[in-house]
Amino acid sequence: MAAESAQRFEALEAQATILLETFRRAGYEQVAPSIIQPADIFLDQIGESIRSRTYVFTDLAGDELCLRPDLTVPVSRLYLERHPSAGRPARYCYNGPAFRFQPDRRKQSHPREFRQAGIECFGEMDREGADVEIVLLAVEAVRAAGLKDFRLRFGDIALFYALLDALSLPERWRLKLRHYFWRPPVFHALLARLAKGERPNGDGHVAALADRLAGLSSERAEELVGAYLEGQALPLSGNRTLGEITARLLDHEADLRADPLPREVATVIDYYLAVAGPPKEAAERVAMIVKGAGLDLGPALYALVRRFERLEEKGIDLSASTFATEFGRNLEYYSGLVFQIEVEGDRDADQIAGGGRYDGLLAHIGAPREVPAIGSAIHTERLLAAVEKGV
Repeated sequence: MAAESAQRFEALEAQATILLETFRRAGYEQVAPSIIQPADIFLDQIGESIRSRTYVFTDLAGDELCLRPDLTVPVSRLYLERHPSAGRPARYCYNGPAFRFQPDRRKQSHPREFRQAGIECFGEMDREGADVEIVLLAVEAVRAAGLKDFRLRFGDIALFYALLDALSLPERWRLKLRHYFWRPPVFHALLARLAKGERPNGDGHVAALADRLAGLSSERAEELVGAYLEGQALPLSGNRTLGEITARLLDHEADLRADPLPREVATVIDYYLAVAGPPKEAAERVAMIVKGAGLDLGPALYALVRRFERLEEKGIDLSASTFATEFGRNLEYYSGLVFQIEVEGDRDADQIAGGGRYDGLLAHIGAPREVPAIGSAIHTERLLAAVEKGV
């Protein structure tokens, strides 16, 4: 067993050498951000899917910390440490461990401690050019490591946001639909409920408590919720703070008072999110849907089409690729292009690498403004397993 582990470590190190050399040759500086990170930054930005699988702990000074569940946020923090004004473009590459709870611990390619080799591009104002650059470099890297048979899957968060902005719907539901985009079952349940004009459940203890918060300041509402939990002997659990619980109750109360969502708006969203297929065909289908609805997605739709044209000009064969309007990956800081490199796996498809644009992330973690940013990470254990299978 020890000999097998040593061999695998050596194989991963040899693979990492190839990947990092590919990145450095393209002008990316190698960096090594800290493994231990402030928990609040991650828990605020990464979304529910990864949040629930993050290893969180409190040190002896009382600070809440976590083992980094990915490297994009740590590298973003490193960029801001070097460039606090966020006024200079930078390109970084890395290879190192990340940590997430894995429900299926038996899968060797999905360990709780896993390695990511990746790239992050900050401050490049030519967003379309940077999108194409990152996809091409991720493809070049996995090919250099020996991966031969794979396919690309694309999505575009900015296009979905443009659709919501173009539709006539209450601002509350616009924000809520944006928030739940990354959780399709919850999203579609919400959309179906709104389309039927149904309100959230207004009965029961939760609704009664939420109703008592109406009109209160956030500070006073938090005091009332804290007193209620203490009176009911209900301890805080998981990664939820008292402030977050209060915010959810206030959100529930606001849902009860919000205007309904027009049924025709829900229909357009349903049609849009059903689009999936070869990239160019899917883009044409989106154009037909929005034209039929009398909408104009403007630059967002143009950028989608032009991005695929430039990828083909650079030699990427999109015939076996997919663009799906509902595809957003599972990290909620994404704001534009998202993509994955996939191979056939035990359960339909196995993600080897993925990435996307996250222009709003740096402002949320301390930058004075939004910063154009895009990156990609390769799951090196999965890549090695696919290469060893001869994929």
